[in-house]
Amino acid sequence: MIIVGVGAGPQMLTAQATQTVAQAKTIYGSKRAIDLVKEHINPDCMVRVIEDYKKLHELSEDAVILSTGDPMLSGLGYLKGMVIPGISSLQVACARLKISELLVIPITAHGRSLDPESIAFELRRGKIVFLLTDDATDMSSLCQYLESQGLHRKIAALTDLGYEEERIERTSTAQPPRAPGLSCVLIGDF
Repeated sequence: MIIVGVGAGPQMLTAQATQTVAQAKTIYGSKRAIDLVKEHINPDCMVRVIEDYKKLHELSEDAVILSTGDPMLSGLGYLKGMVIPGISSLQVACARLKISELLVIPITAHGRSLDPESIAFELRRGKIVFLLTDDATDMSSLCQYLESQGLHRKIAALTDLGYEEERIERTSTAQPPRAPGLSCVLIGDF
């Protein structure tokens, strides 16, 4: 199978990904991922919305699986098969804020438990934390913890990257940002 990163938002598909999607006979993806590539899908291609992510490893070798963003950043890159990277939310967020990716440590809380101490550890090392969040991420508690550790830092919350409704909210750990749904939050000295 081929895992194709479709980018963080519209028009963030690489040329290699575009070509792979256009040549695919079978494509699986979330509704959002399919929407991001629909103009490149061959009319003869069978397209299926993923209903059970636990069964993806059972798909045929010629299946193309779409992963939003970059499959290797909290995506489907763990599956067996070739991976074609997409333009990740990390790349877009750093570009929007003009932050070198060399200073950034990615941590995901999307679908996972948040570990405030790992974030504090990276901030103490002078790193900027790139945090992938979802509706379950408690930014208020995280910011309270960081403040209690003497780690007052800037925060930028980026939502809907690449879409018309893209929004960047700049705050600090003293004033936690709103980060609805799937968001990217950068915390640090930037």
